[in-house]
Amino acid sequence: MDIRAILMGLAFAFMWSSAFTSARIIVADASPLYSLAARFLLSGLIGVAIARAMGQSWRLTPKQWYATILFGVCQNALYLGLNFVAMQTVEAGLAAIIASVMPLLVALASWLIFKEKLKPLGILGLFAGFAGVALIMGSRISDGVDLYGITLCLIGVLALAFATMAVRGATSGGNFMMIVGLQMLVGSAVLFIVAPFTETLRVEPSWQLLAAFLYTTLVPGLMATYIWFLLLDRIGPIRAATFHFLNPVFGVAVAAVLLGERLGPLDVVGVLIVTAGILAVQLSRQPKRAKAD
Repeated sequence: MDIRAILMGLAFAFMWSSAFTSARIIVADASPLYSLAARFLLSGLIGVAIARAMGQSWRLTPKQWYATILFGVCQNALYLGLNFVAMQTVEAGLAAIIASVMPLLVALASWLIFKEKLKPLGILGLFAGFAGVALIMGSRISDGVDLYGITLCLIGVLALAFATMAVRGATSGGNFMMIVGLQMLVGSAVLFIVAPFTETLRVEPSWQLLAAFLYTTLVPGLMATYIWFLLLDRIGPIRAATFHFLNPVFGVAVAAVLLGERLGPLDVVGVLIVTAGILAVQLSRQPKRAKAD
């Protein structure tokens, strides 16, 4: 893995983790699904415009269309939609921790369902990662955390894990920015259909809402997703997923700095255990170093 890939991975992890804090700010002043649908509409149009300016085509391969639609529905509509609804009552740091177990779920499914070999370090990492989440959950449940919101977060991360496994190899072939833009438009269309049946349109204008909306649209929305597709193409999904071990730390840190969310001793220990578990799993799944690596 070269230095460029490492920098791309670090940038993606920070951008992705910061999205939970900006989402928490948005849902405090606006309807979650309408807000997310509008964000995806704006991000998608900008992404497609940039892609066309770069000379990219929307004539994608069948595999790319499959990945575009699946990610648009599972990642944007289900995963992020459920998280936006949940963060009306769930803290941003906790939502980031739950979402960060996605690579653990992918590794577990690959091991149990697809019979992928997992080294002892990976098995230990799986148990450690889930134990860390259980420790945090136990602490939060005793403090009266909203179980409905937690359930939405869990369903969302399952949808993201499914999409991640289902699109292996489907992002190759270029046109990355076009894929990013189109899968956001897919998510926007789904959310605009669902929103009228599930919530009432609400907007309380504020500079915090505007800043959070623009940041979420441009940084985690466009930049992070584009970097992620480039990273997948550069080093592959297994190596790229290694950077997810930083998400619990970055997510909690950003929420603490910008929102003043506090962590108890058990939360800190749990975050460190989850982080170590994710790192162990990803390191155990790394392919052997090739001569050209």
